[in-house]
Amino acid sequence: MRPSRVVLIGWGLLIAALLVVELAEITHLFTLPIQTAIENTTALVFALVFTTILALVGAVFIGIYASARILSPTGFTPFEEEMLQMRSDVRDLTAAVQRLERAQPPEAEAPTAPEDRP
Repeated sequence: MRPSRVVLIGWGLLIAALLVVELAEITHLFTLPIQTAIENTTALVFALVFTTILALVGAVFIGIYASARILSPTGFTPFEEEMLQMRSDVRDLTAAVQRLERAQPPEAEAPTAPEDRP
Protein backbone atom coordinates (compact mmCIF):
# COMPACT_ATOMS: atom_id res chain seq x y z
CA MET A 1 0.00 0.00 0.00
CA ARG A 2 1.62 3.22 -1.20
CA PRO A 3 0.62 6.57 0.28
CA SER A 4 -0.91 8.99 -2.17
CA ARG A 5 0.90 12.00 -3.53
CA VAL A 6 -1.29 14.39 -1.54
CA VAL A 7 -0.34 12.67 1.72
CA LEU A 8 3.36 12.80 0.86
CA ILE A 9 3.17 16.50 -0.07
CA GLY A 10 1.23 17.24 3.13
CA TRP A 11 3.81 15.50 5.31
CA GLY A 12 6.61 17.25 3.43
CA LEU A 13 5.01 20.65 4.04
CA LEU A 14 4.48 19.82 7.71
CA ILE A 15 8.12 18.81 8.12
CA ALA A 16 9.28 21.95 6.30
CA ALA A 17 7.13 24.13 8.57
CA LEU A 18 8.53 22.42 11.65
CA LEU A 19 12.08 22.98 10.37
CA VAL A 20 11.33 26.70 9.90
CA VAL A 21 9.99 26.89 13.45
CA GLU A 22 13.07 25.09 14.76
CA LEU A 23 15.41 27.44 12.92
CA ALA A 24 13.46 30.41 14.31
CA GLU A 25 13.90 28.99 17.81
CA ILE A 26 17.63 28.48 17.28
CA THR A 27 18.06 32.07 16.05
CA HIS A 28 15.95 33.33 19.00
CA LEU A 29 13.36 34.82 16.67
CA PHE A 30 10.45 33.54 18.79
CA THR A 31 12.20 33.56 22.15
CA LEU A 32 11.16 36.20 24.64
CA PRO A 33 13.63 37.26 27.28
CA ILE A 34 13.10 35.47 30.60
CA GLN A 35 12.19 38.67 32.42
CA THR A 36 9.47 39.50 29.88
CA ALA A 37 8.07 35.95 30.09
CA ILE A 38 7.89 36.12 33.89
CA GLU A 39 6.29 39.56 33.83
CA ASN A 40 3.85 38.68 31.06
CA THR A 41 2.15 35.55 32.39
CA THR A 42 -0.30 35.55 29.49
CA ALA A 43 2.56 34.94 27.05
CA LEU A 44 3.94 32.17 29.25
CA VAL A 45 0.57 30.43 29.55
CA PHE A 46 -0.07 30.83 25.81
CA ALA A 47 3.34 29.29 25.02
CA LEU A 48 2.71 26.35 27.36
CA VAL A 49 -0.78 25.72 25.96
CA PHE A 50 0.46 26.01 22.37
CA THR A 51 3.31 23.56 23.01
CA THR A 52 0.93 21.13 24.74
CA ILE A 53 -1.54 21.25 21.85
CA LEU A 54 1.23 20.60 19.32
CA ALA A 55 2.53 17.69 21.41
CA LEU A 56 -0.96 16.16 21.65
CA VAL A 57 -1.59 16.52 17.92
CA GLY A 58 1.76 14.89 17.18
CA ALA A 59 1.02 12.05 19.58
CA VAL A 60 -2.38 11.48 17.97
CA PHE A 61 -0.85 11.33 14.48
CA ILE A 62 1.84 8.90 15.63
CA GLY A 63 -0.82 6.79 17.37
CA ILE A 64 -3.00 6.72 14.26
CA TYR A 65 -0.04 5.72 12.10
CA ALA A 66 1.10 3.00 14.51
CA SER A 67 -2.37 1.53 14.95
CA ALA A 68 -3.00 1.56 11.19
CA ARG A 69 0.24 -0.33 10.59
CA ILE A 70 -0.51 -2.85 13.34
CA LEU A 71 -4.15 -3.48 12.44
CA SER A 72 -3.88 -3.46 8.65
CA PRO A 73 -4.40 -6.90 7.12
CA THR A 74 -1.23 -7.50 5.16
CA GLY A 75 -1.64 -11.20 4.42
CA PHE A 76 1.27 -13.58 4.08
CA THR A 77 4.52 -12.84 2.31
CA PRO A 78 5.60 -15.19 -0.49
CA PHE A 79 8.16 -16.75 1.87
CA GLU A 80 5.50 -17.43 4.50
CA GLU A 81 3.19 -18.94 1.88
CA GLU A 82 5.99 -21.25 0.76
CA MET A 83 6.69 -22.29 4.36
CA LEU A 84 2.99 -23.05 4.91
CA GLN A 85 2.95 -25.14 1.71
CA MET A 86 6.04 -27.04 2.89
CA ARG A 87 4.36 -27.63 6.25
CA SER A 88 1.33 -29.18 4.58
CA ASP A 89 3.63 -31.32 2.39
CA VAL A 90 5.44 -32.59 5.49
CA ARG A 91 2.09 -33.45 7.11
CA ASP A 92 1.01 -35.35 4.00
CA LEU A 93 4.28 -37.26 3.89
CA THR A 94 4.05 -38.08 7.61
CA ALA A 95 0.52 -39.42 7.16
CA ALA A 96 1.64 -41.54 4.18
CA VAL A 97 4.54 -43.01 6.17
CA GLN A 98 2.23 -43.83 9.08
CA ARG A 99 -0.21 -45.58 6.71
CA LEU A 100 2.68 -47.64 5.32
CA GLU A 101 3.85 -48.56 8.80
CA ARG A 102 0.36 -49.71 9.81
CA ALA A 103 -0.05 -51.82 6.69
CA GLN A 104 0.83 -55.45 7.23
CA PRO A 105 3.87 -56.44 5.20
CA PRO A 106 3.36 -59.52 3.06
CA GLU A 107 4.54 -62.73 4.64
CA ALA A 108 8.06 -63.16 3.52
CA GLU A 109 9.39 -66.65 3.20
CA ALA A 110 11.93 -67.45 5.83
CA PRO A 111 15.31 -68.07 4.37
CA THR A 112 16.00 -71.75 4.19
CA ALA A 113 19.34 -73.17 4.90
CA PRO A 114 20.70 -75.01 1.92
CA GLU A 115 20.89 -78.67 2.70
CA ASP A 116 22.98 -79.41 -0.30
CA ARG A 117 26.15 -78.16 1.26
CA PRO A 118 29.12 -80.42 0.97
